[in-house]
Amino acid sequence: MSNIPFQCINWETIEKVEHKGDVGVAYWQTVQLGGLRIRLVEYAKNYIADHWCRKGHIVHCLEGEFISEMEDGECFRLSKGMTYVVSDELSSHRSVSKEGVRLLIVDGDFLKNDIN
Repeated sequence: MSNIPFQCINWETIEKVEHKGDVGVAYWQTVQLGGLRIRLVEYAKNYIADHWCRKGHIVHCLEGEFISEMEDGECFRLSKGMTYVVSDELSSHRSVSKEGVRLLIVDGDFLKNDIN
């Protein structure tokens, strides 16, 4: 990971990019700093992700709530103020949001699974 100098991110200047889910859409605003990715993500009402993700994340719920659904059927409800953390390749998960949600998501090289 490279050294990252002090900087402020003005999210109002970061382009929103639409990502279609199996149902509904998500909007990502992304800042890439070397091996670190920081995103503000909004899931529209009735959003269901279009894939099972095996990437590691730190996900903090800013507004609303969503379900992080595991491929084995287990579900975790996260609401405003809650966070989850997982390293790469340690779960197969997808997001589902009934009423919409706004998240801060951080991921990158520091979450690589060193077990393999």
